Amino acid sequence: MPFISRFILLLGALLVSACAQQAPAFTPPSERPLAANEKPWPKNHVLGIAYHDVEDRDPDQAVVAVRTERMIEQLAWLRENNYKPVTVDQIMAARNGGPELPPKAILLSFDDGYSSFYTRVLPVLRAYNWHALLAPVGVWIDTPLNQPVDFAGTPRQRSDFLTWDQIREISKSGLVEIAAHTDASHKGVLANPQGNLQPAAATRRYDAVAGRYETEAEFQARMRADVATITEKIRKVTGYKPRVWVWPYGAADGSSLQVVNEQGYQMALTLDDGLDALDNLMSSPRFLVASDPDGEHFANSIVSVQAESPMRVVHVDLDNVYDADPAQQEINLGKLIQRMADMGANTVFLQAFADPKGDGLVHSLYFPNRHLPVRADIFDRVAWQLRTRAHVKVFAWMPVLSFALDAKLPRVMRWDPKTGTTSVDPDQYKRLSPFDPNVRRIIGEIYEDVARLTSVDGILYHDDAVLSDFEDASPEALKVYAANGLPGSISALRNDPATLQRWTRFKSRYLIDFTKELTAKVRAIRGPQVLTARNIFAEPMLNPQSEAWFAQNLDDFLATYDWTAPMAMPLMEKQSLAQSGPWLEALVATVKARPGALERTVFELQAKDWTKQTDSDIDGERLSDWMGRLKRQGATSFGYYPDNFLENQPDLKTVRPALSNKWNP
Repeated sequence: MPFISRFILLLGALLVSACAQQAPAFTPPSERPLAANEKPWPKNHVLGIAYHDVEDRDPDQAVVAVRTERMIEQLAWLRENNYKPVTVDQIMAARNGGPELPPKAILLSFDDGYSSFYTRVLPVLRAYNWHALLAPVGVWIDTPLNQPVDFAGTPRQRSDFLTWDQIREISKSGLVEIAAHTDASHKGVLANPQGNLQPAAATRRYDAVAGRYETEAEFQARMRADVATITEKIRKVTGYKPRVWVWPYGAADGSSLQVVNEQGYQMALTLDDGLDALDNLMSSPRFLVASDPDGEHFANSIVSVQAESPMRVVHVDLDNVYDADPAQQEINLGKLIQRMADMGANTVFLQAFADPKGDGLVHSLYFPNRHLPVRADIFDRVAWQLRTRAHVKVFAWMPVLSFALDAKLPRVMRWDPKTGTTSVDPDQYKRLSPFDPNVRRIIGEIYEDVARLTSVDGILYHDDAVLSDFEDASPEALKVYAANGLPGSISALRNDPATLQRWTRFKSRYLIDFTKELTAKVRAIRGPQVLTARNIFAEPMLNPQSEAWFAQNLDDFLATYDWTAPMAMPLMEKQSLAQSGPWLEALVATVKARPGALERTVFELQAKDWTKQTDSDIDGERLSDWMGRLKRQGATSFGYYPDNFLENQPDLKTVRPALSNKWNP
């Protein structure tokens, strides 16, 4: 076939394909949202920039080095584009109501204490008259000049690192503040029975000989000694106590942060994404300068920091990784990691509880805890491997109420209007009553345990936090209603529409307050950087009056959680395939009607049809079409549940172009 003919045929096919797609509505340029890099710099926000070593030879990425010429090029670009380095003094003054920070404020920092700071960086700072932070690791600087530095288990030349005398001189330059990067905790420690090494300042060490984890008291004592030691070393050299803490590997920990607070630190720097706000100084994000970027790549990265990254999520059952045979379990894990890397997702919602029966009742967990059997201690292993090898964020998917704990604990009870009796609803999750203080305490301890012994970026609250318009009728719940000015019986609560509305709103907020308690417990241990998401049913979004049937409210969710996760599952909501597209569009429109809400909403599509007796997989093309519809309506964050990585369902090659921001044909 001649080339011209083939071209015409191809063009015709593309035109037909394009016509088959629903075109988005035309929006005049003046009404289009500004790109993130075109928006005004938010008031009193700082961009942290993290450098490490600077060298003239091939930059060693084991220490995240950059060439001297590249660093100079980068600083020149920042200057020419009106970025303004600020000091910690300026940041603290702005926080305390003093002069505002300039637009495009940046905080330069140099981690680890390399000798290149003295020989290459400081002369450039003097030439620019720019300020920066230097964060050395105590034991590395302590190393005698005739011995190699134990660089997290790898020997490095002592000449690669500064001396305390040089740090003293640097601190007197008037341009550099000395921060703390731990004394001896810039290394990995054994984190689980499978042998993962994880950051020492954020990990309860696993003792393989004793077969136990470091207790919270032991962990805090270890970190208290470390923080006190590096603080005193810096004070002796500089004459002042450091006030900025820099987390090794950017890995923060809530318990360690309490120790840091006790020592008087006023800022703690991570390697999370985004700009830093004055109310977030103990969890300050920074942009990591890695891979020795040239000017174009550096500039693009800096400009994009203002952009909110959309979430592209795959929701995974850990039940499919678990196997009684450890060798097969590792094979399963390898398949999961490879699939997530190939799929191009940036987030995994990972099941932390065991539900092999699929009945929604949690009898065991995948992490050590105080209250339920451990099916297998594998959650941390899987989460860490996903984070470090597939480069995704991991949210622990956790139930809120449906734990199979002591039968004596009160359950959520349903009032039967026909008989006036109460019982557990056989058609709902078997939930513990959140109105019982002992229930709240025990569930809170389970959440403390998942925070203490697993490495996660966030918590996804399961959809079991629901109460119908006939629940909770347990004695414990009735007492709480009465104590809050509501009638003490379900019949009285339902008799008057106004009272029913008050009761509905009370329950919705009560469940939210309970999850807030759980979030506070997690963040106290794992750190303030932990994000939250919560599943919400579609019905209370599309029909606000149905809040009475769920005790869920979209506006409450948007105001409370970092991410609201609607179950955008049309077939589960009895929609036909023909109705599914318009139904999804209506769901997006409901969120879009609330300014800014789409940026904090992640729509979870269904990859199975549970309405059939034998669950059937949703075709990959159908799933991709749904994703396309979401995008055309303005949704940027979405994903699907479940992913069967063992059998390639849904088909990776079909779904990947629609899901991933990293790959397109």
